[in-house]
Amino acid sequence: MAGEKTVETTGLLGWIDRRFPLTSTYKAHLSEYYAPKNFNFWYFFGSLALLVLVIQIVTGIFLVMNYKPDAKLAFLSVEYIMREVPWGWLIRYMHSTGASMFFVVVYLHMLRGLFYGSYRKPRELVWVFGVAIFLCLMGEAFFGYLLPWGQMSYWGAQVIVNLFSAIPYIGPELSIWIRGDYVVSDATLNRFFAFHVIAIPLVLLGLVVAHIVALHEVGSNNPDGVEIKQGPKDRNGHPLDGIPFHPYYTVHDIMGVAGFLLVFAAIIFFGPEMGGYFLESNNFIPADSLKTPPHIAPVWYFTPFYSMLRATTSDFTWVLSAGAIIAAIALFLKGGLRGFWRILVPVILIIIAILMKTLDAKFWGVVDMGGSVVILFFLPWLDRSPVKSIRYRPTWHKFLYALFIVTFLVLGFIGTKPPNPTYNIISQIGTVIYLGFFLLMPVWSRLGTFKPVPERVVFHAH
Repeated sequence: MAGEKTVETTGLLGWIDRRFPLTSTYKAHLSEYYAPKNFNFWYFFGSLALLVLVIQIVTGIFLVMNYKPDAKLAFLSVEYIMREVPWGWLIRYMHSTGASMFFVVVYLHMLRGLFYGSYRKPRELVWVFGVAIFLCLMGEAFFGYLLPWGQMSYWGAQVIVNLFSAIPYIGPELSIWIRGDYVVSDATLNRFFAFHVIAIPLVLLGLVVAHIVALHEVGSNNPDGVEIKQGPKDRNGHPLDGIPFHPYYTVHDIMGVAGFLLVFAAIIFFGPEMGGYFLESNNFIPADSLKTPPHIAPVWYFTPFYSMLRATTSDFTWVLSAGAIIAAIALFLKGGLRGFWRILVPVILIIIAILMKTLDAKFWGVVDMGGSVVILFFLPWLDRSPVKSIRYRPTWHKFLYALFIVTFLVLGFIGTKPPNPTYNIISQIGTVIYLGFFLLMPVWSRLGTFKPVPERVVFHAH
């Protein structure tokens, strides 16, 4: 940077710096990484996600020291950890609570990105890496859910793996390949253990590094959606609307960490089961392949998508088919898509609408469940709004976001309950709202009167 002096480090640190970019990395990502000065509490959740990842890795290492990935011994080894290993109960509860808190933090982190347009140019790749991390977390949680070898984990894995059998032509063989057997068995437990402990964590760590590097390359977004790198700079080339991440935001995040740890500790010591949402009572019963629980449901963080799966019946495919055609027409006429994409996207939706009645409803349920996550990858290109932040969008946009959030929470609640006709109708309405929110985003995100975006960030000291 102009006007800056390069100070060469000496001693041990200098010796390391001549062989490894320690000081330059510290400067690039902490002391000389300038972040917008108007961050609010929504920006706690990125660092909290990193904290929970560390907690999960450390507690997981200690659990593996005493866990036996064997169908005959898995449940007993978990009981041994809980009852005999010194502080084993604490480590196990930290890990089980950490899994749920990971999704709480990640959902809030993604919601902040949705509010402030953190997926918009030039941060498309940051968002794509983030959604890939979310998918890895879902896989990690699913594979880890079987390991206690309790009734709910066993039958939950059986139900989820059986969903793959709905895929035309290759489904049944694919299900057997995933399980390694015709039913969930010792072979399934061993391969799920390998994925949970080694394979997915390696991919997850790589994606986290890529996510952070990509973020620091383009700079952080802020509640105003103003690019501070393009704004006025001081004589050293630093943005006037930015402040060094360290020490300002490290102290800022420490406050968030303190609050989070208070909640985390309260759950661990006073309510680790959280009324059955974090740890189901059926999972304290050894897995029995001859006795099916009366109601099988996944853990709470999967239930919104599970509700969409259950909602997709033969009759409901007519509604989805009609919705796909309406979305195709709306995108073609008012979606703001250009060139090749203006034709391709509506054609794909119309083909899906035609195929909707030719394939089994169970398959389309799996497509709805998977598609509701995969569609997040395309959010940077679905949002056609002229502004990034919700602060400068029309008021009715905020009501749409509120409707989306309420719908997601309702779907999550219904997914934990036994199915009944009333819940099924609500789930179907919720599925239409969820999918319509994203599929019609190129249309509604462009409508309304937008407020002028300030040239510099709006900051009030607090």
